[in-house]
Amino acid sequence: RAFAFISAFDAVVRGTMLSVYPLLMYRAWGDAAVVSLWYFGIGLASLLTALSIPWLVRQVPRRRVYAMGVGFYLLAAVFGVVGGRATTLALLCHAVAAAHIFVCFNAYVLDSIPKTDFGRLESLRLLYGGIGWTVGPVLGVWLLRLWHGAPFVLVALAALTMLAAFWWTGVSGNRVSATGLQRSPHPLAYLGRFLAQRRLVAGWLFALLRSCGWWVFVVYVGIYAVQKGLGDQVGGTVTSLVSVGAFFAPLMLRWMQRHSVRHAVRTGFRMSGLLFLAAALASPWPWLAVALMLLGACYLVL
Repeated sequence: RAFAFISAFDAVVRGTMLSVYPLLMYRAWGDAAVVSLWYFGIGLASLLTALSIPWLVRQVPRRRVYAMGVGFYLLAAVFGVVGGRATTLALLCHAVAAAHIFVCFNAYVLDSIPKTDFGRLESLRLLYGGIGWTVGPVLGVWLLRLWHGAPFVLVALAALTMLAAFWWTGVSGNRVSATGLQRSPHPLAYLGRFLAQRRLVAGWLFALLRSCGWWVFVVYVGIYAVQKGLGDQVGGTVTSLVSVGAFFAPLMLRWMQRHSVRHAVRTGFRMSGLLFLAAALASPWPWLAVALMLLGACYLVL
């Protein structure tokens, strides 16, 4: 529950900005293709950051690396308040911060949570983070209409609260031994062994494809709505509606346990794929396309 509690504040930080960044980036650059290129470049920077964390943890205690991630969230808030094309730097800092937090959080989970409890932790994490993921996107866009820096002020406060919760719950005291850190090779050293295991590769592909579908939805549904004259509130509202699925995570877990992971994965990808294809065909009719994208994204939650 301590881990789920901490992740709830991370959900507020990330959920609030989910629909804000695409709108601000589109306002700053005025071209969806340019926004796409920036997201691609920042995504690569985030990936390189994540791969560098094991090396960084050998030099600096993991709890400080986690705190460093919170510091990048605060830096993102500063650039966001500046506004304009500085929003691109805010997005970069936000992505780097998320990489720090994500890798360190998962490392603490692997140190502390038995493998048999992973499913329960994940459902609890989604449940606790439900408010951040559901209210956050629409709240962020609403605050944006009041003042462009307002969402970033909220992000800074939530990030500081998350750091306080990290220390208060005692999670920061869990760490692997120094010997283990010295002998642990870089993740890329395991690449050969990883590629030799088909189920691991398949699991990675599932996560990759789901993430691609999710980010295309998050980034472009708001831009599409603005281009079609539906208003800037549509992206945040639709993203919030999809995130309501987080509250149903425990029910999804029970349904999956009665059937199988294989059946759940097939159902999620099959339905989301068909609905996104239907949305592409319905793109001349904006409200229908948005509704189909909404339903398709709901299956990504599964």
